[in-house]
Amino acid sequence: MSSREYAPYAARPEASRGRLHPEAPSAHRSEFQRDRDRIIHSSAFRRLKHKTQVFVEHEGDHYRTRLTHSIEVAQIARTLARALGLDEDLAEAVALAHDLGHTPFGHTGEDALAACMAEHGGFDHNAQALKIVTALENRYAAFDGLNLTWETLEGLAKHNGPLLPGADAPRDALPEALRACDARLPLELHTYASAEAQAAALSDDIAYNNHDLEDGLRAGLFDAEAARALPLVGQAWEAVEAEWPGLDPARTQTEALRRVFGAIVDDAVAESRRRLAALAPASADAVRRAGAPVIAFSAEMTAHIGAIRRFLWENMYRHWRVRRMRAKAARVVRDLFEAFHADPAMMPPEWSAEALGAGAVRARVVADYIAGMTDRFALEEHRKLTDPAARA
Repeated sequence: MSSREYAPYAARPEASRGRLHPEAPSAHRSEFQRDRDRIIHSSAFRRLKHKTQVFVEHEGDHYRTRLTHSIEVAQIARTLARALGLDEDLAEAVALAHDLGHTPFGHTGEDALAACMAEHGGFDHNAQALKIVTALENRYAAFDGLNLTWETLEGLAKHNGPLLPGADAPRDALPEALRACDARLPLELHTYASAEAQAAALSDDIAYNNHDLEDGLRAGLFDAEAARALPLVGQAWEAVEAEWPGLDPARTQTEALRRVFGAIVDDAVAESRRRLAALAPASADAVRRAGAPVIAFSAEMTAHIGAIRRFLWENMYRHWRVRRMRAKAARVVRDLFEAFHADPAMMPPEWSAEALGAGAVRARVVADYIAGMTDRFALEEHRKLTDPAARA
């Protein structure tokens, strides 16, 4: 149903391995287009609007949230997929869904919730994304979840690489939600994901390195001179100043970062083409069995990106202002977990009814409830629980 030119190693929607619950095909959309559309229309996707990327959502209107980050990742993933002859819709679907399982307050919230769940099976946002799209979303009459294709679920599970050393490896150490999904629809967790899912994963790296530089500069966590000492960034800045002398600093900064972004994308396309040409995979399954990623940066670009990550770690993620907010956010998540775990009846009835048991079952329901919260909802719930003057 498409006139697109596919590479032989692309995932083809008409050859999908199917869905957990069989459905009649759409008259107007491919299987992967349907996946993308269901993700966009999900409640979990809308909640990303008010979930932290680095800055808590009330700290400023122009900082990235999980929603804007996911949209940027999807845009890059489509660019890579188009350049490499892949299915753009599958790459976009995985990109849009990759952060659905994130807690409020970003990685800080995830770390806090994982600590709370340490004795109850742990918490992992990738596994939580799978649980959302296979169980927690309840929009459809015929099934729980979104009933996505095998290929999209595979991409969510292992876009960062294989999760098991072999097909028969024990699954005990895997997160519960991942084990549950794999038991119902085996995802071949010992292989790599499709090239489309790999493109989504690489796009995630491209997006957050670029926008965290921009957001960090906007927030004043580091200045332009510090950023200009970085590989790629300094050269781009000098080129802009040479081409546009006298351009105001804000536009110079934006143009320089735009060129850095473009250079990273160009490198990803070139290196991926080189790897695919060397491997010459004849099918999507040949990509999965390749034993190494086929969508990747060159060694030189990997080193440059490593330097940018280290800079952001020291100058942004560990900045005292960010650390202060993270400490408060972690306390909110811990307090909410302790309160709801001690008395599940304080949760809404649709949640408390599932949490009346003991042990891991109760803890998991509480974790699911908290993980689905936005930043603002978590802060408001915490206020209601701790402020005697707040209305319940």
